[in-house]
Amino acid sequence: MIPKPRGVHYSPRLLLEIRMNAPQRVHCTHERHATAILDIFNEAIATSTALYDYHPRTLESMTTWFAAKQQGNFPVIGLEDSQGQLLAFGSFGTFRAWPAYKYTVEHSVYVHQVHRGKGLGMTVMRALIEAARQRDLHAMMGGIDASNAASIALHERLGFKHVGTLPQVGFKFGRWLDLAFYQLLLDTPLHPVDQTP
Repeated sequence: MIPKPRGVHYSPRLLLEIRMNAPQRVHCTHERHATAILDIFNEAIATSTALYDYHPRTLESMTTWFAAKQQGNFPVIGLEDSQGQLLAFGSFGTFRAWPAYKYTVEHSVYVHQVHRGKGLGMTVMRALIEAARQRDLHAMMGGIDASNAASIALHERLGFKHVGTLPQVGFKFGRWLDLAFYQLLLDTPLHPVDQTP
């Protein structure tokens, strides 16, 4: 549904045009999206504390990254424009490696620098929450640099709760970084079990 002011009526042709130009949700693949995802990663590494990395990642690293997502049955959800350009993406993965954490994942969302502030992060986050429910997961964890007010506000709007901050666990751009954890508890699974046979 397209929001509009009261009393304003859009023609069917305009509605179709709006829908055609709206970002399209896609399942990202190595073949189609590795380079675009790498570009978004590397811009975040170079200019922000969204990633606690120092050096740009290589294209070869994306092979391992996508393989881990596939092996863990973890989604890589993207938003593309009408020309097929990747505007934003998100995924989740293992929170901790021990078996009893199997219902918990840690997620991340990244938006291309040109397209921030347009609600794309919210769209990707909602898709990740839906994917987590479909996979019978229970807890979604977001590790966010404590100075990232925009990401914290996004998570709070989606119902995430601040569950703790680890002070000065990172060091980048000449300063100590605090890592804040935000958690969303889901109503799945209906019948959790200690272990799978």
